[in-house]
Amino acid sequence: MPRQKTQILYIHGGMTFKNKGDYLSYLKNRDIKLEKKVAWNGTYLDKKLGNSFQIIRPRMPLGDNAKYVEWAIHFKRYIPKLRNNLILIGESLGGIFLAKYLSENKFPKKILSTYLICPPFDNTLKGEDLTGGFRLKPNLSLLEENSKNLNLLFSKNDDVVPAAHARKYEAKLENANIIIYKRIKGHFKISEFPEIVKMIKSDVKKKK
Repeated sequence: MPRQKTQILYIHGGMTFKNKGDYLSYLKNRDIKLEKKVAWNGTYLDKKLGNSFQIIRPRMPLGDNAKYVEWAIHFKRYIPKLRNNLILIGESLGGIFLAKYLSENKFPKKILSTYLICPPFDNTLKGEDLTGGFRLKPNLSLLEENSKNLNLLFSKNDDVVPAAHARKYEAKLENANIIIYKRIKGHFKISEFPEIVKMIKSDVKKKK
């Protein structure tokens, strides 16, 4: 009988707005690009991990005007389909979503590792509002209980979620592995991310 693939559940980023007027203004004024977006979390991740992993990418509700309660409802529907020793990845808003959900809910499956990539910590983002119910509660201890192998990855040059947010998480977490990359430019809009591939493969090796 073939061995089951390790599951990776990836939660994408998104945006939140204080009110509908701000959201409509964003829709009217945002840049429109015709070029295909090339991101590390797409074809690259499939190519590097797809043979040994089942990569699951839920399309979270209203990504451009996200509400935490709606994301939580959608996320919970995936949980019965997940197996033990899964890997969770959340990027940007997806990162703080996982931080909030795992710090407020006992997760029913064993988590092999969790990766929070450039997750905001609070509403101090330049030019953006962290609203919609995504704000963290003061106590994050359950986050570490749910995921013993917790990794937070930031860029020193991030113009959306400054590296200062890494220090805010560090003050709240006792055992998390926090890395600030110098080579990565901006908000992890990169085509390749070999560092996370190496870490994920190492996670699985340690389990065996």
